[in-house]
Amino acid sequence: MAYDEKLIKKLEEKAKILRRDAIEMIRAGESGWVGGSFSQADIIAALVFHHMRHDPKNPHWEERDRLVVSKAHCCETVYAALAEAGYFSKKEYQLYGKLGALLQAHTERKVPGVEYSGGSLGQGLSFALGEALAARIGAPRDSSGRPVPRYRAFCIVGDGESDEGQVWEAVMAAAHYQVDNLIAIVDHNKFQSSGTVEERINIMPLAEKWRAFGWDTTEINGHDFNEILSALERADQVKGKPHAIIAHTTKCKGVPSFEHKNLHFCKLSDEMYAQAIEALK
Repeated sequence: MAYDEKLIKKLEEKAKILRRDAIEMIRAGESGWVGGSFSQADIIAALVFHHMRHDPKNPHWEERDRLVVSKAHCCETVYAALAEAGYFSKKEYQLYGKLGALLQAHTERKVPGVEYSGGSLGQGLSFALGEALAARIGAPRDSSGRPVPRYRAFCIVGDGESDEGQVWEAVMAAAHYQVDNLIAIVDHNKFQSSGTVEERINIMPLAEKWRAFGWDTTEINGHDFNEILSALERADQVKGKPHAIIAHTTKCKGVPSFEHKNLHFCKLSDEMYAQAIEALK
């Protein structure tokens, strides 16, 4: 499905802002999570600036959609999206990672707009499942007797973190309880901290696994906004199953000299900073 060209251009520009702001944040903090933050930036832009219901002026609005970033170390593009949306000032970037600062190197719920405090990998999908189940409590019923949840829960899961058994426990539980307001988006950038995903624990074929566990599953190019938006809309239409979007992405997407390199947690040299700013201007 082709979406309005103005919308696509708006989201492309937002994603570029997220990557550029993330670079400034990492530069100020002297180190950060470049690769995984950049691979998920287009997905986050589509969610925060188009698809999700939320209100920066009312961060605790009960019927807001929830965004849980299970790979919580990839926080810079999350913070950048929330600041760009108006949850807090971009002045906070200059204190990123400092003792006592609002913005730390993993997402924390003290940050306006952040739903999930992450650290140990593999736990975010369970948390998002709990949020999705809570949305059904006291919800009205449709003509078939199925609850109509008050909000949706979106969870970004890393392909490397999918080595964790707890991810698959949550996958099984969500399918069993037919939690159709839960949408998992796998940032499938093919790398984890110490090498490729296939080298460490080969979890391929990934989409087939999610389908086998009973999820409505779609594979997309995670940098194509038409495909991202179409998959998100499909998830709203299919009832009775949770939804998995396997987003094929590129580590460090957006800065050509960084792409396809396993820049996980790293320092930015002056040369790297200049290359990134030039690519993202």
